[in-house]
Amino acid sequence: MTDPLAATAVPLTGVAPATGVRILVVDDEETIRLALGRFLRARGYDVHAVASGQEALDAITPGAFALMLCDVRMPGLSGLDVVPQAHAIDPQLAVVMLSAVNDAPTARNALTQGAVDYLVKPVELAVLLQSVEQALHRRTLVAGQQAVERTIRDEVEERTRELEREKTALRDISVQVAEALVTAMEAKDVSFRGASARIADLAASVASELHLDEDTIEDVRLAGRLHDVGKIGVSDVLLSKPSALTPEEYAQVKEHVRIGLDILGPLRHLGPVLRFVADHHERWDGRGYPKGLSGEDISIGGRILAAADAFEAVTSSRTYRAAMSAEQALAHLATLAGSLLDPVVYDALRAVVERGRRLTFIE
Repeated sequence: MTDPLAATAVPLTGVAPATGVRILVVDDEETIRLALGRFLRARGYDVHAVASGQEALDAITPGAFALMLCDVRMPGLSGLDVVPQAHAIDPQLAVVMLSAVNDAPTARNALTQGAVDYLVKPVELAVLLQSVEQALHRRTLVAGQQAVERTIRDEVEERTRELEREKTALRDISVQVAEALVTAMEAKDVSFRGASARIADLAASVASELHLDEDTIEDVRLAGRLHDVGKIGVSDVLLSKPSALTPEEYAQVKEHVRIGLDILGPLRHLGPVLRFVADHHERWDGRGYPKGLSGEDISIGGRILAAADAFEAVTSSRTYRAAMSAEQALAHLATLAGSLLDPVVYDALRAVVERGRRLTFIE
């Protein structure tokens, strides 16, 4: 009978013996298992041999073996069946396939399944040893590359978290400065005091009623706090004038939107908040300002703020009129749904007010 391994001798001289590297030999022919085991053990490898694909899968655990020498044709599970299942257990396992048939399609299939080499029996010992060493070297390189990639990924993730923390801190500081300007503006007239906070809470509640996502709800709330920051640049006389404004005076008051965006514009990290502030005086029918947007061209945050701002305005006392009750305010705003207000947003506002439910945020 032909020796399953070629008789070419491979002397130990000049070959660094392996230490503690475990190899799994899988072959249904005992003579081959024994021959492979003797040869590899003589070179310092720790060899475990099994006679079937199922025994191999039972023996494999993550990290148990560095390499598997596996026959292609075996009763039961073939070597081609074993390889993908073995890699499912241990993706790092290097695999060299052995076959008595020099068949190109089978070789391609083996490599496609994840083997790193395909050797035809009888195999020369020098070729076998070279294949084993190259497969183990490749495994080491891949493991090292993956370790480097994990390290880089971890560093990138940590840096990303750090940047997010810095971004959040910058946003918080910027918002605090802007809110200080709002507070200074509201301090000019007792009738405006706390209005922005009330509008913010009501707007957030309406956003929640509309089932917007949490980030958008928070952006709406913040836009409510900051929407009138531009009034810091409008004359106190005009803001508190007890009689109707002239067209020229009204044009000056409308400038508060532009002024507000000049103040907030550099704070790009506010994202959608800037758009919501820009749109809070647009009207559903297109007759608002500053751009005359209409319908759904107005941001959802802008439409919500318009409704919350209108409710706050009519339920607050002014020198020239008394405050409306909530019921009166809802009845009044109902007449404006479809012109000033988005009808869907008005319905959500009414639901929130009638239930007396608002989202109150405690800083």
